[in-house]
Amino acid sequence: MTVAVVGTGIIGSAWAACFLAAGHDVLATDPADGASERLAASLETQLDIATELSGRPATSRGSLRFVRSLEDAVRSADFVQENGPERLDHKVALLAEVDATVRPGVIVASSTSGFAPSLLQGSCRVDPGRVLVGHPFNPAHIIPLVEVVPGQATTTAHADSALDFYRSIGKKPVLVRAEVPGHVTNRLQAALWREAYSLVDRGVATVADIDTAISHGPGLRWAVVGPLTTQHLSGGEGGMRHLLEHLGPPTQKWMDDLGEPQLTPELTDKLVAGIDDEMAGVDQAGLVADRDRLLVDIMRLKRSSHHLP
Repeated sequence: MTVAVVGTGIIGSAWAACFLAAGHDVLATDPADGASERLAASLETQLDIATELSGRPATSRGSLRFVRSLEDAVRSADFVQENGPERLDHKVALLAEVDATVRPGVIVASSTSGFAPSLLQGSCRVDPGRVLVGHPFNPAHIIPLVEVVPGQATTTAHADSALDFYRSIGKKPVLVRAEVPGHVTNRLQAALWREAYSLVDRGVATVADIDTAISHGPGLRWAVVGPLTTQHLSGGEGGMRHLLEHLGPPTQKWMDDLGEPQLTPELTDKLVAGIDDEMAGVDQAGLVADRDRLLVDIMRLKRSSHHLP
């Protein structure tokens, strides 16, 4: 199978690693100067990790070819993953060009973090029903989640095919059943960020304290079973119902008291100063390497379990 990767920045290169590790051939394209060299440099580390997670031998990897022409990249593709800049006008024009070139029935998935697929389909005149969102999470060559978001014109068959394809390369796709800004997971993140920003703004906690509170507290549990199952398990034999009967009223009070911060220049300065303090003396490249290695280890342990959902 041949996959076209349109745009080879941080997300595009990670997608390329995933597809190659799964044994698919990749046709990559990006108009930026030096894009081919940057892609090769990124794949030096990403591809080894993606191959490790795939469980396949390195000898089964697909082939990579970088082409300058968008038409050359997508003309013979069996699946297209678009990763252009997060600008609506740019994506709409890019996807219209892809739609006009790819073969009939080929799914065109956009990695957009928040644009509604119906907006992206608007200028696709040939077959808007095959255009949808396939949103990954950084680092995309490690994190298995992909949000598949159909638009108004997307057919059920194409949405199902996209879900099946992502599963076939080892991803964990979820179907987003309605178009909302930011899809699902970015909205969940935004809810946490909102209160984190508010707590910093009010002087309740520092940036470093908030990072510690999540990464050494609920974040550890969420990485295993997610926040709602965590609640269910906290309810013991009575499960979620028991928990909500006992902790529902105080939880409602906490939710009612959550802040509504505005990202003013002053709050932005507070957040930047806080992260600068937290990162002082930290080898950020080493931090990223440690993060990625631990994520790989977590993924391996999760896959060896027998009862996790």
